[in-house]
Amino acid sequence: MAKESKAIFDRNVIDFVTVAAEFCKLMEQAVATEKDQFIDTTLKVLPLLYIKALLLPACESMGNELLEEHVTEEDYEYIRTNISRILTKDDVYLDVFMEDMKYSDTPIAKHISEDLADIYQDICNFIFVFRQGLNLTMHDALALCQENFRLYWGQKLVNTLRALHELKFASDTIDEEEDKYYD
Repeated sequence: MAKESKAIFDRNVIDFVTVAAEFCKLMEQAVATEKDQFIDTTLKVLPLLYIKALLLPACESMGNELLEEHVTEEDYEYIRTNISRILTKDDVYLDVFMEDMKYSDTPIAKHISEDLADIYQDICNFIFVFRQGLNLTMHDALALCQENFRLYWGQKLVNTLRALHELKFASDTIDEEEDKYYD
């Protein structure tokens, strides 16, 4: 079996592709989702995506293939806008892991919708290439996806997960605190 075939048909890669496709489907169908349902489902898919990305076998680009970008600016904006409409005022969160934060006196605001659209763009481009079924291209797409996970979207994913966790459970904490005072 060729080097590229061994990596791309690894069980962990197949699992990652499955979860990545579910993530893309969730983002693409978000427009038809209620806010609470969107938050709940996203909170379940994001940790799976992160774990599956961590379990991917080491893979280096063979540099032979030019990878096609599938997600257009319009696609990206469609995903970002729909998520922003779902989350409304709760789309914004404070990011404490930005390099610029070290030198800033003011908090740095980020948008869940933008982070999810960024992750979607990378994952959807990967899935698109993978579906074409060309071993060398699939191998290079896997290597690029792993690199982007390490350098880019992995941190966005965990930051977004933290923000969504806060949205889901913040009102519960407030309600519990208020109950203490009335008992």
